[in-house]
Amino acid sequence: MTQQAAILQTCNNELVKCIEDLCNKRDSLQRDITTEEEEKSKLQNDIRMLSERLAKINESLAKKITARNEYDKTISETENAYMKILESSQSLLQVLKRETSSIKSSPKPDH
Repeated sequence: MTQQAAILQTCNNELVKCIEDLCNKRDSLQRDITTEEEEKSKLQNDIRMLSERLAKINESLAKKITARNEYDKTISETENAYMKILESSQSLLQVLKRETSSIKSSPKPDH
């Protein structure tokens, strides 16, 4: 019976060792899971913060683009009005020169 007891003790020792190995592997895996869950949580937070930042930047860009377009419109309208004023000034100058020339070439009245 001692031989059977020794065999049983050996089997029992191997079984306990296998269970301890499995527990160690499970503990290591749990540490990996915890580490990855923490990293996942951090990444999700980063994504949320970046999404909020992106939304704010998009809103700011939309406002600035609208303002720039208004500037472009005002500049264009002002340039067009200025060109009309310039054309009118040139026409007025031509009329004035013609009238001045006409006045100079007309005979002077006697007094």
